[in-house]
Amino acid sequence: MPDAPANELLHLIPRADAKQSMKDFKSDQEVRWCPGCGDYAILAAVQGFMPALGLAKENIVFVSGIGCSSRFPYYMNTYGMHSIHGRAPAIATGLASSRRDLSVWVVTGDGDALSIGGNHLIHALRRNVNLKILLFNNRIYGLTKGQYSPTSEIGKITKSTPMGSLDAPFNPISLALGAEASFVARTIDSDRTHLTDVLRQAADHPGTALVEIYQNCNIFNDGAFDVLKDKQQAEEAVIRLQHGQPITFGADASKGVVRDPATGDLTVVAVTDANRADILIHDAHATSPTTAFALSRLADPDTLHHTPIGVLRNVKRPVYDTQMADQLDTAVEHHGKGDLAALLAGGDTWTVIG
Repeated sequence: MPDAPANELLHLIPRADAKQSMKDFKSDQEVRWCPGCGDYAILAAVQGFMPALGLAKENIVFVSGIGCSSRFPYYMNTYGMHSIHGRAPAIATGLASSRRDLSVWVVTGDGDALSIGGNHLIHALRRNVNLKILLFNNRIYGLTKGQYSPTSEIGKITKSTPMGSLDAPFNPISLALGAEASFVARTIDSDRTHLTDVLRQAADHPGTALVEIYQNCNIFNDGAFDVLKDKQQAEEAVIRLQHGQPITFGADASKGVVRDPATGDLTVVAVTDANRADILIHDAHATSPTTAFALSRLADPDTLHHTPIGVLRNVKRPVYDTQMADQLDTAVEHHGKGDLAALLAGGDTWTVIG
């Protein structure tokens, strides 16, 4: 199957007049995260990747909500907005829909996006607005000093759960796939090469792209993803997905993912000559999200073993902004430009005489 088409909507965004570098995307603001925070690595990756887009930085916008991750717009030398708790996807939807000459990015955290902002997130995904959502997941509330978050594991001891969390955590990838997201990926803050590659694919996608980034909070949840970062442990824990390639991992690709013929679920097996033909080939462009959803359920929420990273789904669906623009063009063609004042004063309105 051929690769997904490039984002044909990028031609609507003005190109940069001259070649840009990482320095061009660094603002003059002091970066104020805790020393050692994973946000630094993500910021550097994004600033380093932006010049590759070739877009005028004046036509790039970062919108954030509330949280440590949401300081991001201050540090990007682009337009940006530090908005309202959980509402960044809603604000970005309005911006992307009304200004198709902008490249719109949302930066949010697991608390911001999946707690108060959960409703806005799923509707942005199902509408397939042309924006990119970077969801920093550190499985804790960092800005408010260490309460459990919607992605914290069951039994998590925090300031707000001294006897252990009772809440079953969200799986952001499963949630996005269930909301019919057209692009869903996961990467890790410290893996610069993988993170940059996923960002490139997200930027190239026409429609909403959700990228979950596992991000270490070294103050309130240090080491949450060590098993995925330690070279020896990661070899047995991380499943690196590549479109068109067998889903294998471990030393010498000794383990693989197959479909259980009895249940239809995915399971991990030791690869042998007898079952080699049964190893699944990753198809990020499959029309149905069924297999991608099953892949998202492989990871154990406590140990993080069998965690897939990479692009789980990348399919083409109608883009909300384009459809809305087409409707407006049709309305103007058939009825002419509207009169906003007449609309507001028309119909069932009254004039109150004092």
